[in-house]
Amino acid sequence: MNASNVLGTPLQPCSLDPMTGFYRDGCCNTGAGDYGAHTVCAEVTADFLAFSKAQGNDLSTPVPAYQFPGLKPGDRWCLCASRWKEALDAGMAPKVVLESTHASTLEYASLSELNGYAVEP
Repeated sequence: MNASNVLGTPLQPCSLDPMTGFYRDGCCNTGAGDYGAHTVCAEVTADFLAFSKAQGNDLSTPVPAYQFPGLKPGDRWCLCASRWKEALDAGMAPKVVLESTHASTLEYASLSELNGYAVEP
């Protein structure tokens, strides 16, 4: 896939350990089957993981059947863009790797909002 990031440059890998992405290719690529838009490369925090769990999406508990290792603070993971925006609105948004965040994220959050949470790749 020749996807672009929110900066307009080629999309960079988000994480290979744990292996992330809707396609489990390490990148926050998206496509027709990705109804959740897993496009935000986030560096998760304990506060965000607790927030997500309280919203009904437990990202801390492993689910081997879905190749999901369970996340810990500091892990990078392709989050659903709507979940990141929800966390932003609640003051709980994790940091974002702009170079690894798919351009389609801009349908959910502005570049200015994302820039406020930018972290180095």
